[in-house]
Amino acid sequence: MASHTCSSLDLHPLLGAATNATAAAEYICARFDAISTKFVDTTYAVDNTFLLFSAYLVFAMQLGFAMLCAGSVRAKNTMNIMLTNVLDAAIGGIFFYIFGFALAFGTPSNGFIGKHFFGLSQFPSPSFDYGCFLYQWTFAIAAAGITSGSIAERTQFVAYLIYSLFLTGFVYPVVAHWFWCSDGWGSAAKVENLLFGSGVIDFAGSGVVHLVGAVAGFWGAFIEGPRMGRFDHAGKAVPMRGHSGTLVVLGTFLLWFGWYGFNPGSFLNILKAYGESGSGSYYGQWSAIGRTAVTTTLAGCSAALTTLFGKRLQTGHWNAVDVCNGLLGGFAAITSGCSVVDPWAATICGFVAAWVLIGCNLVAEKFRYDDPLEATQLHGGCGTWGIFFTALFAKKQYVNEVYPGLPDRPYGLFMGGGGKLLAAHLVQILAIISWVSATMGMVFFVLHKLNLLRISSDEEMAGLDLTSHGGLAYEDHERVHHDSQKREVVASV
Repeated sequence: MASHTCSSLDLHPLLGAATNATAAAEYICARFDAISTKFVDTTYAVDNTFLLFSAYLVFAMQLGFAMLCAGSVRAKNTMNIMLTNVLDAAIGGIFFYIFGFALAFGTPSNGFIGKHFFGLSQFPSPSFDYGCFLYQWTFAIAAAGITSGSIAERTQFVAYLIYSLFLTGFVYPVVAHWFWCSDGWGSAAKVENLLFGSGVIDFAGSGVVHLVGAVAGFWGAFIEGPRMGRFDHAGKAVPMRGHSGTLVVLGTFLLWFGWYGFNPGSFLNILKAYGESGSGSYYGQWSAIGRTAVTTTLAGCSAALTTLFGKRLQTGHWNAVDVCNGLLGGFAAITSGCSVVDPWAATICGFVAAWVLIGCNLVAEKFRYDDPLEATQLHGGCGTWGIFFTALFAKKQYVNEVYPGLPDRPYGLFMGGGGKLLAAHLVQILAIISWVSATMGMVFFVLHKLNLLRISSDEEMAGLDLTSHGGLAYEDHERVHHDSQKREVVASV
């Protein structure tokens, strides 16, 4: 909101030759300037409060990730996966502070990488305040959390530390700069030289967050191979269910709650007017934020119900864990276009996302790819669908409101906007896959060659909690484990 100033010279002709006209004009201007400043301060305070609250919601997703991961692995690896989730946040905080934020949003810069605000120097600036750093940090650690799920139950702890700092400090920030910074070569926020005349509309990160984390996780899981016993000698998949469906459901609801900061919060501010609606009422960004929360909700609900009946047809069971994954797949898909599509389109997004996830899981089994949380299939497959979905269903009115300044900006193909946005989004998908494969693929390959990636077969059989973290997570499991060891010793004697 711009600050407007008053000049006594502007009011003097209106007051004419009245007594003390100059003093009266100065008094009125002083009051006007004071009120104007109050409005500016209030707008800033409300917008910053909205952003900080959104950051807190997204950070709460870390608890959701932790519960989901814990419930999806076997009991003997619970403490390991919980600790990796804690360290994703802690390592991400330090390295995003030192390098990540600057590489992502250090403007002015070139189209590839940022170059200002290292260690939050010259902060706050006219462009960013501390709340913006906190919000963007929560997105960076979300990408790292996706990757940790893909390589769960057979990865050395030191590998987690290395990949996490590299992903949050360098790989993810570069992608965020490309598509979210106003200087990025693929950003829709640029004022000129837009990619295919449109730029990439990845509003909250189906590509920037979900696809990045999924591709990184894919290479980690692919290079180290499946868990012992996941596939039999004939290559047939053997179910290895997590130890707690309760934790999976709890984590899913926490992630659902946090997604209301992830998607609606990506507007970054709330006190912005758009104009009059067709009915004559006044509306603004606050209305678009509400619509975004609705599209997010509907996509998740649609995906959950589709998965419920789809898996029932496939397996004959009503499976709670499958429904939770389907729900999250719908959220991952709608994240790209949540602000620029109608609610009815969001239901289509979720419906297709559920089938994409089911199909990706079938392909993963066929090629003996093992991901304990289906993270690559969920975030990669559904995230990719979400990028395409936005290019097909983005509505002209919403695109012009959310990305103003370009009256002829392309919008969704199915909405009459042509194919330019679809072309830009195809470039985004290829760019992300290429960049993350070249960087994180190399990191995991080097770790593998240095024997720092996968644990030994004995450690995998015993469980990471016992071999790396000093004991099992649950007392009952620990007692059963020790009793089993005693029986083995007696039998050998």
